Amino acid sequence: MVSKGMPLAGPGQSLAFTSFEAMETTITAQKPEPGISRAGLLQLGLSVLLLSSAWPAAKYALSQGATPLWFAAGRGVLSFVAVTCVVAAMRRLRLPGRRDFSTMAAVGALQLALFFVLAHLAVAWVPAGRTAILANTTTIFVVPLSLIFLRERMPTRRWLAAGIGLLGVAVLTGPWAIDWSDPRILVGHAMLLGAGLAWSVAILVTRAAPPRLSMFELLPGCFLLGSAILIPVALAFAPHGTFGPHPSGWLALAYIGLIAGPVGTWCVLEATAKLPAVVSSVGFLATPAAGLVLSNLFLGEPFTPDLLLGSALILAGVAFAIVPSGVFRRRIA
Repeated sequence: MVSKGMPLAGPGQSLAFTSFEAMETTITAQKPEPGISRAGLLQLGLSVLLLSSAWPAAKYALSQGATPLWFAAGRGVLSFVAVTCVVAAMRRLRLPGRRDFSTMAAVGALQLALFFVLAHLAVAWVPAGRTAILANTTTIFVVPLSLIFLRERMPTRRWLAAGIGLLGVAVLTGPWAIDWSDPRILVGHAMLLGAGLAWSVAILVTRAAPPRLSMFELLPGCFLLGSAILIPVALAFAPHGTFGPHPSGWLALAYIGLIAGPVGTWCVLEATAKLPAVVSSVGFLATPAAGLVLSNLFLGEPFTPDLLLGSALILAGVAFAIVPSGVFRRRIA
């Protein structure tokens, strides 16, 4: 069964980065299994492929003339249609109750609408590979925010993980890495960090007030709310926007909105349910790394030293945060 109370996966991200405490509880409770689910591994691999391709595809669509806000709104609407059809086909459509509203509001408004707005505006100015990495900086914000607002005791290794991730961000955003004289580049990087912060707040809300329904059952409602916010934002701030004049750009939008996002999210949920938490969480680290590689292959974005070092530090920080301490103790023993 899919875990309740865990934020859903978004563009180029996965559940692996969202619930540290839930993961440790899962691993502690799991009994040793004779083998690992092949279906789970297949779904894990498919989720990595689909979600990692989202940023290069979005970058391509914007290069074909799509307006960022319109692209974000179109993606939200298409994803709402797709996930509603999937959830309905599986006979899992449920009306949310009062306990679900806080999670729906946080995920729909922050993790989808605000994240989509900031990330798609940013990717118009920031390379897709760099976007894929910086969009996965929730660890940096979740650790201190959990201490401040949830009064959670944070192990030393998580503070260390946040520090490693912050060092990676510094490497990626320093004057040696980007052109500080170009305000668009600086604003784009700030938007990506803001998107990571918005995602982190959604995580905290969900952990503070877990919903009654599973995240899978809440997907239609979350995407509906996100779309209801994105559409008026696009009309208000980009009234003359467009999805671009080229059919190839429309295909990229349809691919992300109907396939990569919804199917990738479903694969994340299924893989998380079928695989040991360590396997799934570490496996999901391949998503931003794969996004980096795909951006190089299809968009020709170069592998610069600062990009490789900063990405390695951020991914190392995330890995250090999500792998439970018991795993390290067993390795040392």
